[in-house]
Amino acid sequence: MSDERPSSRNPGKKTFLERLGDAFTGEPKDREDLLAIIQEAHQNKILDDDSLRIIHGAMNVSDLHVRDIMIPRSQMACLEHDESVKQWATKVVESGHSRFPVLGESPDEVVGVLLAKDMLALTLKHDFNEEAMQRHVKEIIRNVTFVPESKRVNVLLRDFRMNRNHMAIVVDEYRGISGLVTIEDVLEEIVGEIEDEHDDETITNISSTGNGSYVVQALTPIDDFNDHFATDFSDEEFDTIGGIVMHHFGRVPKRDDTIQIGALEVRVTTADNRRVRSFEVRFVS
Repeated sequence: MSDERPSSRNPGKKTFLERLGDAFTGEPKDREDLLAIIQEAHQNKILDDDSLRIIHGAMNVSDLHVRDIMIPRSQMACLEHDESVKQWATKVVESGHSRFPVLGESPDEVVGVLLAKDMLALTLKHDFNEEAMQRHVKEIIRNVTFVPESKRVNVLLRDFRMNRNHMAIVVDEYRGISGLVTIEDVLEEIVGEIEDEHDDETITNISSTGNGSYVVQALTPIDDFNDHFATDFSDEEFDTIGGIVMHHFGRVPKRDDTIQIGALEVRVTTADNRRVRSFEVRFVS
């Protein structure tokens, strides 16, 4: 009697991994060769569109730095250490985020991170007694992690996993606050945009910086942009202002690349090697 177990699957049908392995019969010599093999596997229906996008995203992550994917400082939702718990709760509810930098005496001093779930636990523990909660609020502020703008995203992801951390404050070469980055920002570079039930409510496509300029999300509809800035960009060829800006650049611009379009000066604030996320826009005389 044979000791071999009968196969539970169709012997004539290859698994996904076996079919993928067949695509790599020729060993790739470099990254370009590997990408060509992956593209051929996609064309041969071995990889579907989603799988192809994820593989490309995973490979591109090693080329990115934190500055390419971070949330700019002007868009950070922060709490201040001298605010009341009630003020914190209001900001938490309005933003819909789960983690918040807590600022100290100055905007460049981040003293910790508050998790919304910790504040909820504190509220329940003290039966919504604000005076009691205020006495114990420092106990729930967690330590903050700082990372430089130049840190590679793949290294950041490894650190997030090892330290079981989900958010870090990004600092520039002078230790000033540049923005923040979350593990979701990293994962979105691999799998694409991850939207939750709060995204449509909390994202402001156009927000003032307070110094005469505005932060504009690349996905802002052209009609909304025209209404806000009294411009007359056409929406026949592009649906979003990001398409208009990239058309004028003639390429995918990098962070801090600047261009003048009519009476507007547009500076890229957030971008990676595949797309632009946001711009700083101001009128020039």
